[in-house]
Amino acid sequence: MPTNIQISELCQAAVYARNKSYSPYSHFRVGAAVLTSDGNVYTGTNVENAAYGPSVCAERVAIFNAVSDGKRDFEAIAIAGGPSNGALQFCPPCGVCRQVLAEFCKPNFLILLTDGSEDVKRYTLAKLLPESFGPDNLK
Repeated sequence: MPTNIQISELCQAAVYARNKSYSPYSHFRVGAAVLTSDGNVYTGTNVENAAYGPSVCAERVAIFNAVSDGKRDFEAIAIAGGPSNGALQFCPPCGVCRQVLAEFCKPNFLILLTDGSEDVKRYTLAKLLPESFGPDNLK
């Protein structure tokens, strides 16, 4: 489990990643930071497209960045989101992102939602995606 210091740093990394969002259509900026079991942090931001379908969420970008670097063992993810001109709000991952997390993360994987304050909502993947379909279903 991540330490309180790691959780704080992960949330800060998610807030910072949000600043790099490309969201000219929804104007809803999201940043994510994922912590690997070896202590590395990978960030991601949402990237929109005029056709909408090709858009990708910050959580998937962070996971895919880590996976493309050979990482497969994850401890936690922090997510920060909100309107471009508004305050940060607690922003849970969408269903597609939850499914991607289920591909790579254990049920007790920690999902942290931050609004930029000291208040952080904590969930496990099992809580946000009960009865998930995953690699074990295909054995």
